Amino acid sequence: MKRERGVALITVLLVVAIVTVVCAGMIARQQLSIRGTANQAQARQAWHYALGGEALAQSILRRDLQATEGTGQPAVDHLLEPWAMPQPAYDLDEGQGQVQVRIEDLAGRFNLNSLVQDQQTNAAALAQFRRLLLRLQITEPYAERLVDWLDSDQQPTGEFGAEDNAYLLLDPPYRTAGTRMEDLSELRLLLGMRDEDFQRMAPYVAALPANIPLNVNTASALVLSSLADTLSPSAAESLVKLRQAAPFRDTASFMAQPALSGVQLQGTNIAVTSQFFQVISEVRLADRRLALVSQIRREENGDIRVLKRNLGQPPRLPRPTNNGDR
Repeated sequence: MKRERGVALITVLLVVAIVTVVCAGMIARQQLSIRGTANQAQARQAWHYALGGEALAQSILRRDLQATEGTGQPAVDHLLEPWAMPQPAYDLDEGQGQVQVRIEDLAGRFNLNSLVQDQQTNAAALAQFRRLLLRLQITEPYAERLVDWLDSDQQPTGEFGAEDNAYLLLDPPYRTAGTRMEDLSELRLLLGMRDEDFQRMAPYVAALPANIPLNVNTASALVLSSLADTLSPSAAESLVKLRQAAPFRDTASFMAQPALSGVQLQGTNIAVTSQFFQVISEVRLADRRLALVSQIRREENGDIRVLKRNLGQPPRLPRPTNNGDR
């Protein structure tokens, strides 16, 4: 009888142990499910906050264009306008986090797609890009290789060009694009491109339609100095200081500056307005951090279109300056 009671007690203890293990597993899985659901909800919430920052940037750019309507003055985009100023960080409900927005003028950077226009090499843009690389202390022949990446033929440009036959020897092999760049990240595919060179180049270049001119009111001194061999970085700095007091109202006033005496910009398109902007909307929500990078086009009639969105770039909001540098 005692033996039977002992066996029954052991059986009860074993059942209790099994039930306890099963319950513990169910509770653990339920906690993981709750945490996963909360993470998804928080991610979606952060995404919508970032879209809100993007919408705010669109509103700022639209108001900027509307401010010149009916004044009789030509539209001018420069770094003293509200869109270019540092935006305050907006607190979220109940102190959950913050949203911060920055607008950058992509027309103030060297347009990589300008190297090839109508399937022909743009000699002026090629010379300008070479000068920009020289100012950045980059010695690799990326200018020639980029021309070959953009054009549709298979004839290498100069001694350092590279067409499909060079890329097919890589592991893994691939071909040149043979068309314009749609995103700056394509630069990483260029033959021999080093990460340090890409990081050094990225703040000064953009991938826009080939005919988009350079806005001399927002270009950095480094980019301005690439316009001509005789325009030194120090002379370009003097142009930046001049526009801080009074932005250039037209390209003629820019070319009339003493620093540009004797400079001929044949084949180089410049302007004092912009159509393409980059909006960085950074959200900090609890322990989550999200950065939405959007490329926006503002038409002359005020219509604003979002061309692309990118969540792959790391959150970065360095403090902007009033001279176009970051």
